[in-house]
Amino acid sequence: MLRLLIPHRRTVGLLRDVQGAALLEFAISLPLLVVFVVGIYDFSGAFNQKQKIEQAAQEGAIIAGAQPTSDIASPTAPASLLPVVSAVYNSLVGSGVLPTGTCAPPGAASGPTGVAWTYTLSGCPDSLIITINRGTVVTSGSPAVVGTSVQVTYPYHWRFNSVIQLLIPGAGYAATTQVTESATVHNQM
Repeated sequence: MLRLLIPHRRTVGLLRDVQGAALLEFAISLPLLVVFVVGIYDFSGAFNQKQKIEQAAQEGAIIAGAQPTSDIASPTAPASLLPVVSAVYNSLVGSGVLPTGTCAPPGAASGPTGVAWTYTLSGCPDSLIITINRGTVVTSGSPAVVGTSVQVTYPYHWRFNSVIQLLIPGAGYAATTQVTESATVHNQM
């Protein structure tokens, strides 16, 4: 003879309470999980862009160190700096930091400030700023070694701010951060 077990009403009520508690815990923890996942994604994107800008500065510094220094006394931007600006630009386009076809080197040069020039490439879609200093003292002492420093500045736009706005209306932080990286090499010529 088969006997069927019929759960008591009290047991069914306890099961419903446990399922309701699990649903409530999930509803509370889901927004926090979304914030963490989006935050990890956003911060990894910022770190990735920082690494790409640093690599572009290194490539520009290597090319700048190999350029002649005979034209740095020029009152206008020396022709030897154009390959440097092009190398930085091409590195940023190749790595995906700058979209293809939005701006083109050399951009507008300002300076000199001593032996430093600043190139501004507008519309990349933001302003890309490349500062090249051909008179950086690499080592102090006797004899002093002179090198070239290349500094690249480009903004990073945070995506995390919009998620914070959904969870906590009115909360927020700067939606854009200027990422600045530099590299220095010895002058070869």
